Amino acid sequence: MKALFARHEVRVFRFALRLVRREDVAEDIVADTFLDAWRQAPSFERRSSVSTWLMAIARFKALSELRKRGEAALDEEAAEAIEDEADTPEVIAQKKDKSAVLRTCIDRLSPEHREVIDLVYYHDRSIEEVSRIVGAPENTVKTRMFHARKRLSELARLAGIDRGWP
Repeated sequence: MKALFARHEVRVFRFALRLVRREDVAEDIVADTFLDAWRQAPSFERRSSVSTWLMAIARFKALSELRKRGEAALDEEAAEAIEDEADTPEVIAQKKDKSAVLRTCIDRLSPEHREVIDLVYYHDRSIEEVSRIVGAPENTVKTRMFHARKRLSELARLAGIDRGWP
């Protein structure tokens, strides 16, 4: 058990810490994980590696802890530390402008290229689905996507749009 702990403790701790974001809770999860591993060792079926098994136990413990914590009141200090990641009005306006220019660029593509771009990016269809929809082989659809993206990139660059977002 000592060797198992020495070998996997840091990895399990880091994994738990990423999930719960509190060192004290992550340490408790590590202890509980190895205690459960000790208790459940006879039931280990070797369908996965030991590290995978330990991570699964730690994940279950962390999710249980997060559920418990979700029921607790939000700490005011923690709430103030949460960064507001919402876009500013300026960024929102920039995204709308760029979106309008991109729609214009898409409209300038050939019908075949416009069709595959629309199906893949706006309707979340896979290449296989697009192939069935347009009645063309998958490799043809892939080729159309390649050329459509290349042409769209050229049109966007000419319209003054760089690759970044917003």
